[in-house]
Amino acid sequence: MKNDISIIVVNWNTKTLLINCLNSIYKKIKRLAFEVWVVDNGSSDGSCESVKRKFPEVKLIQNKYNLGFAKANNRALTKMNGRYAVLLNSDALLTEGALEMIVRFMDSHTEVGICGGQLLNRNGTKQNSFANFPNLSTELFNKSLLRRLFPKKYPGKEHNFLSPIEVDSVIGACMIVKKEAIDDVGMLDEDYFFFFEETDWCLRMKKKGWKIVHLPDAKIYHLQGQTARRINIRARIEYWKSRYIFFEKNYDSRVIMAILKSGLMVSLLAKVFFNFFINLATLFSHKKSMEKLVLCIRLLEWHFKGRPEGYGLK
Repeated sequence: MKNDISIIVVNWNTKTLLINCLNSIYKKIKRLAFEVWVVDNGSSDGSCESVKRKFPEVKLIQNKYNLGFAKANNRALTKMNGRYAVLLNSDALLTEGALEMIVRFMDSHTEVGICGGQLLNRNGTKQNSFANFPNLSTELFNKSLLRRLFPKKYPGKEHNFLSPIEVDSVIGACMIVKKEAIDDVGMLDEDYFFFFEETDWCLRMKKKGWKIVHLPDAKIYHLQGQTARRINIRARIEYWKSRYIFFEKNYDSRVIMAILKSGLMVSLLAKVFFNFFINLATLFSHKKSMEKLVLCIRLLEWHFKGRPEGYGLK
């Protein structure tokens, strides 16, 4: 029997979040035929044992080590039997009717390849749920400022959208992807270990003629970045690494790459000096300022050493 949706949750040492996420799936989905895949990236916190004990119906793929987000999702994407794939973060919680609403919309708009709902913080405030494709402006200037100064070109959570809107890309915490679009475009690019893989996927979908849509009435709670937050320095280096990969793949221009790299380095150096003097003024007693300074120094170190693999999450 073919399911309406195949929900794929990638996990790496987030046992409590994962169990809460699975609980929300089984409690909140009422009118869809679905299967659930958990792809575990070599967790050591008992995640797999908890899934087997509490949710024996879940299809569990156990990797021996951390394969990253794209490769882990692809392992389930090759096995799924749903009309749609739902890529759901382990730190996300569904609300009742959210996925039903998105599936209903996509069924009636067959040109839509990927759709995402409105992501919410724990307190119900909105998160950015979609984004523009990265360009020199988004990467070298403040994104929040761009959204405020140029709301039509750079829409964001500051605006109250009352109806579905076509966007460049949706945030990967909860994205629903049509199986036909996957067959047409291909799966996630495994050159990305973590970050930017969903952005790259949306761009490839767009190039093939599929639309990417944000559905504001479908609500999903997202306890944002719990995995990355625990390993902030390595996660930030991985983010920079993935950003370079995205530009190298999608901007065939040495000039753009040169401007990007030089602009980012100038910005990084400025942050090092700024945070150093902030720490000097506070006698290095402010914890958050110290963390920012250390992060900037480690990013510089990674660049000066030739951007080696071992500094990120991989």
